[in-house]
Amino acid sequence: MKRKQITAIISAVTMLMGTTVYGVGNVSAAQVSETDQSTIESTLNMANNDEITWSYDSQSDSWTMSVTSAVANPELPDYQGVSVNVPGAYVKGIDTDGDGTEDVTGETYSEEVKGQLVIDDTAEITNANGQTYTASTAPVIINTGAAGYSAQENQKASSSNAAYGYINVACGNRGKQSTATDEDGEEYYTGDAPLCLVDQKNAIRFVKYNIILGNLPGNTEYFVSTGGSGGGAHAAMVAATSDNSDYFPYEAEAGAVGIYQNEDRSYSEALESVDAEISDGVWGCVAYSAITSLQEADMAMAFEYYLDTDYEFNTDFQKKMAEYLSEEYMDYINAQNLSISESAVNIDINEDGDKDDVVDLTIEYDEEKYADTNGYGGTYLTLYLKEFEKNLEWYLENLDYADDWTWFDSDGNALSDESVAQMTTEEKAQAFLEGRYAKGESGQNAGPGGGMPDGNGPAGEKPEGAPDGNGPDGEKPDGAPDGNGPDGDMPDGKTPDENKQEDELVTSGMGDEVGTPDAGTTQSADSKTDSVDYSSYEEMLESYESDIASIEDGDKYGNNIVDLYNPLNYIGDEDTESPTWTRIVMGASEGDMSLFASMNMQIAWLNSGTDAELEWQWDGGHVPSEIFGESLALYVDEMYGKYVEGAAEVTKAEAQTQTQNGTATEATGTDISSWASYEDGEVKFTLADAASYRTKGASKATPGFDVIDYGQETYEFGSTTQDARHFDKYVLKVLQEEKETLEELFNSAQEQ
Repeated sequence: MKRKQITAIISAVTMLMGTTVYGVGNVSAAQVSETDQSTIESTLNMANNDEITWSYDSQSDSWTMSVTSAVANPELPDYQGVSVNVPGAYVKGIDTDGDGTEDVTGETYSEEVKGQLVIDDTAEITNANGQTYTASTAPVIINTGAAGYSAQENQKASSSNAAYGYINVACGNRGKQSTATDEDGEEYYTGDAPLCLVDQKNAIRFVKYNIILGNLPGNTEYFVSTGGSGGGAHAAMVAATSDNSDYFPYEAEAGAVGIYQNEDRSYSEALESVDAEISDGVWGCVAYSAITSLQEADMAMAFEYYLDTDYEFNTDFQKKMAEYLSEEYMDYINAQNLSISESAVNIDINEDGDKDDVVDLTIEYDEEKYADTNGYGGTYLTLYLKEFEKNLEWYLENLDYADDWTWFDSDGNALSDESVAQMTTEEKAQAFLEGRYAKGESGQNAGPGGGMPDGNGPAGEKPEGAPDGNGPDGEKPDGAPDGNGPDGDMPDGKTPDENKQEDELVTSGMGDEVGTPDAGTTQSADSKTDSVDYSSYEEMLESYESDIASIEDGDKYGNNIVDLYNPLNYIGDEDTESPTWTRIVMGASEGDMSLFASMNMQIAWLNSGTDAELEWQWDGGHVPSEIFGESLALYVDEMYGKYVEGAAEVTKAEAQTQTQNGTATEATGTDISSWASYEDGEVKFTLADAASYRTKGASKATPGFDVIDYGQETYEFGSTTQDARHFDKYVLKVLQEEKETLEELFNSAQEQ
């Protein structure tokens, strides 16, 4: 089936004052006339839309806009909308009759009301962090959904950021396995890369446009993208690809405001209605467990697992794939000619006693020298190790913020309240290393799964079935190394695989089966089958070659959609508007993504001039929550104070001394004191131990699964007739070059 041209869609719902909205399928809507530009700008001007309603919430003192289309030509209207939440302090009320004065205020509000905001330009909000904002200076938070790279249905914006003075935005997006119907009633797949990202970019354009017009409060210079898991990937990609022209054709086709194709096929971002231009870029980004870049994900994960000499792969085929992919990853990294300033990462990489050097980052192979990591070492891995040490140091130094933990003595007795009140930071650190604690709520690392970190979801809850990476009573994830044996087994004598919790095997609540076309999408953690889709290696290889060839042929604009979804292709590019700052938060024991991916993004951003912070949260699972006094709002306020002239300098509030011990009856911590040392504020352990921590604490795909069958994010690279295609050229290279060896091992375990 070929996708057929979709004729113009005329929607009375989105027609404003007789204005027609044009919808186009294969024929690009980007080729617009001046009249079309006027139509788009008129349609997306909130002042012209008499269907928009506002609701007031007295508890948060904020107004929330009903969902409206972010573009003039929505293909899937239920997934291309936008909603905005505005702090009540910035709003005098709602103008219901168009005379410019408020007719409904928070005090008189009784039910959802149609009309336009009357903005109070003089009001100020000084939030709990001490930062002050007005209607014209307030940051705008863009929540990128797309959990698991899936479609995000339109929803109203959350009020969770109102108290901080931020404008909060929720947007829908098309995603993997989205479908639409053509003019003949035939269904086709849509939502593939880069449309999910493009829908979020278009929402940014919509909000910026209406801020410029005075329809919304907020500052167009201070947009911040944030999300978790697949949403974290998109939050990072929004920042990495800000205003890059590769995405203009897709934005213009959707009828986004402020991006128009000229007669010479170039693009203009100049508005017709006002003297301004609109960028789809952001000022900052906070990405939780960013599942990107997918292009390098398989070999990076394989390499991370292969560093652990004790890791037990499920099949010999997987182990051999990991070995070969590790070689590919070494060659890939070394070809990048990476380097980093020690001062930028605040790490003495070459251990010469200072942080003044620029260090080349390479991976080297020496079977004897690096025997405990399967022959791999080098400065790239030294940085990786020291990031682990740095983040455990942070964790230990911030234990004073754990105000509800239960602490125990060396005999297993709970300490008295008086003893807890007298504990020093160093004493708590030692107790932690020895496992003499039981975590309270302040130490839980469980995050909102693939949802939005601010709670933009049903009732702000974590999606049902999402793994939290924490065991009963907040203990360390099962399988994390405790240093009690060379194989990293847990004290109960079980193997790491036996210790993996069943509820940690799910991805988006869909179980542990390998994803296949037209079926559930997940990464398998324990299957002994190399492929459930292919009866022979040759059949699998042919499918892989065909899929990648079709992707490399390009989409209708001639683009390789996998390349469009690689942030490393865009960070620092001269055609990209670089963000001022980024922050990537990963769970140090999560299994959804290799930590090398986040480190690679930080390196790229730092070298491009962006202030990039990397946090691998100790014990943290997938999409870890903020702990020990940290928060998204705190970081945004800190960055605002750092980079905006006249803003307040914001620092984290001091920890309050814990004066009462918790109520747990026994310690649930894991003793890692023989594995990690802590002296004079410095943590030390080995690369082999770091690799063991990663593989024992993680619980998702092992190399050889996601790369062979159609795995979770593969669905983002389908076509109009396929919901998924193999896309990893590095895996294909291994499959082709090592065919003789791999073919003998393929699916052999299931035959035994």
